[in-house]
Amino acid sequence: MNDMTHQDALAVIKRGADELLIEAELIKKLAQNRPLRIKAGFDPTAPDLHLGHTVLLNKMRQLQDMGHHALFLIGDFTGMIGDPTGKNATRPPLTREQVLANAESYREQVFKVLDPAKTEVVFNSTWMDKFSAVDLIRLAATHTVAQMLERDDFSKRYKGNQPIAIHEFVYPLVQGYDSVALKADIELGGTDQKFNLLMGRELQKHFGQAPQCVLTMPLLEGLDGVNKMSKSLGNYIGVTDTPTDMFGKIMSISDVLMWRYLELLSFRSLGEIATWRAEVEGGRNPRDIKVLLAQEIVARFHSQQAAVDALAEFEARFQKGVLPDDMLEVAVASQDGKVGVPQMLKQAGLVDSTSEAMRMIQAGAVKLDGERVNDKGDTVKVGSVVVAQVGKRKFARITVN
Repeated sequence: MNDMTHQDALAVIKRGADELLIEAELIKKLAQNRPLRIKAGFDPTAPDLHLGHTVLLNKMRQLQDMGHHALFLIGDFTGMIGDPTGKNATRPPLTREQVLANAESYREQVFKVLDPAKTEVVFNSTWMDKFSAVDLIRLAATHTVAQMLERDDFSKRYKGNQPIAIHEFVYPLVQGYDSVALKADIELGGTDQKFNLLMGRELQKHFGQAPQCVLTMPLLEGLDGVNKMSKSLGNYIGVTDTPTDMFGKIMSISDVLMWRYLELLSFRSLGEIATWRAEVEGGRNPRDIKVLLAQEIVARFHSQQAAVDALAEFEARFQKGVLPDDMLEVAVASQDGKVGVPQMLKQAGLVDSTSEAMRMIQAGAVKLDGERVNDKGDTVKVGSVVVAQVGKRKFARITVN
């Protein structure tokens, strides 16, 4: 265990978190001065992670750096059930070979954040495959239907006369039992997992264990600063994006959203971030801070040299200092999930008409994120945030809604 005080540890644990249950219990666990068992469950399908997913992984890494033990649980048994979400389609069962291949894919991506030496990868089929029908019935007997209907999506479906299959009630029970099998001290999850995380506490009490603490993490906003980060919305930064794309996307976020990203994605100390905020309020260009964040993220998922090269390329593309400090920030409307570049430029007020936009494109005078637009038919997806340039002096950071 490292030598930080329990209050310092608590501050790091709570950083960026949505909710901690129960704080007094966690303080007692920390006072035991032993590595705590930190559990987080992940879908068994092959990951395609973006920075929104890494919010939880970052928290696990912070706990590892304090000396705690991460339990990276791949839910291959629960994956056979599918976490109920109100969708009609059921998830197809995966073979053991597919699960192991997906686990290897996870390792390639998540160990860019987690410390492999302090991470134990576990599969819940290890104990659930040994469950008999009697064991499962006894597990089901620990909760009532009324308790299950306290879960928000179950409640909505029940009130809306939508079917709920019996096996769907099994999912939170098994996820909860995983905490029993692993003797978890803390379980991490998104805010949408609160019911399942609390189930672990209740089942641990039932089986005579000290209940785990629950730490829920928020859903990270995407590049548009409004909707949660999502590949389907196009407002994401993928962990496998090229260094150039990753750097450019981070530089495109608003100055307000930058602080949110620093809190949830950066490993810089809260004190350092507070100093930066004071400097920006005192006149420092927020772009300086954004560069530091972009370099940190690129270095984490690629290398320090890649971060240096990405900055050099970014500055070369934008001709160092060419972007105005008071750049216009504007939102434009999309249709059918996209907007044409000429229409976007007109809505943003960078041109007087779409025909002018087309002439400027034809003349090679329009750039998006430093790249020249050559096709008048180019479109931009909803959820995207781009820095548009028309001519030498007209700039705008445009969010497509």
